[in-house]
Amino acid sequence: MPRRTVLDSPRKNRFIGTVLAGKPVAAAAKMYGIKPTTAHDLFHKYKETGTTHHRTGAGRPKSISPRAERRVCYLALRARRMPFREIGKLFNPPISASSVRRILAQAGYHRRKARTVFYLTAVHRARRLEWALEHANWTDVEWSRVIWSDEAYIVVGDNAGQIFVTRRADEIYNDECVVEKFKQSSFRVMIWGCIMKGRKGPMTVLRYPGGPGGGMTAVRYREQVLEPLLLEFHQEMSEERGLVAFQQDGAGSHRAGVTQKWLRDHLIDRFLHPAASPDMSPIENVWHVLKEKVRARPRTPTTQEELEEAVREAWDEISEHDIDKYVRSMQKRVQDLIQAKGGHTKY
Repeated sequence: MPRRTVLDSPRKNRFIGTVLAGKPVAAAAKMYGIKPTTAHDLFHKYKETGTTHHRTGAGRPKSISPRAERRVCYLALRARRMPFREIGKLFNPPISASSVRRILAQAGYHRRKARTVFYLTAVHRARRLEWALEHANWTDVEWSRVIWSDEAYIVVGDNAGQIFVTRRADEIYNDECVVEKFKQSSFRVMIWGCIMKGRKGPMTVLRYPGGPGGGMTAVRYREQVLEPLLLEFHQEMSEERGLVAFQQDGAGSHRAGVTQKWLRDHLIDRFLHPAASPDMSPIENVWHVLKEKVRARPRTPTTQEELEEAVREAWDEISEHDIDKYVRSMQKRVQDLIQAKGGHTKY
């Protein structure tokens, strides 16, 4: 079998230049000693791709057996954070990262950003499921009688890194496909607020000195939140809707005896809420809206005063329609939590 003539790039480029200058393909081919069929193919390729170079990786790809493809999927799902190139190195001969990506894509798996979620222990999951089952038949009217409250930290310039995992679209909240976050300190402003269906309650920036013993104690919580803000709002909502319940998370200042006594003395019923369950509290979504509004400001706050002003303006911009959208989702949230058996949900 005759050996194929390989044309060097300078000769191919001179040939193309001559044709572009107006010389017929056959005549230009004769000038540079190129076979007529090769010359026509070369010029056609130039018109199609704009180059005379061979495409990298052209030709028939290496054959990967069905067994190897199954093992690629097995390895990717066993270690979802493993980069594709590392998976490929486990084979002999190695498989390229692009081949690993193609095999997984054919099976419905793609590299996606892992969602950040709260850490859940087995006890958390059991209690979340128990709570969901207890509230499985609650109606919108019942959910509208809950005052949802929470503290939130507003952080300027919080740029968390991204972690990618291999998953299908419907595996977004699988345990292996999420990144659990833990509390950590940073520069921030702490606020407290509350909402109900159809109502945006009060919001305030919390004041505390910080340092050892200088956090949000039960006394500060009572003096800055319960007495000046919650009491009046609770009385107003009770007159409007009848019996209402107050939800708060399990922070130390909330569980303290001083706080519990104050709530009892003022006839404020508590709405019991499972630990590690921000996805079951619609005010968490409202905080997200508020933070997005702060981030969207034309100028990033550079002082404590500017940040506090930005937070107040963002709170004022949040509408009751925004709030209702999240409170109305409580029935669906509870059903999703039951479906997840107390695990993570999308909220």
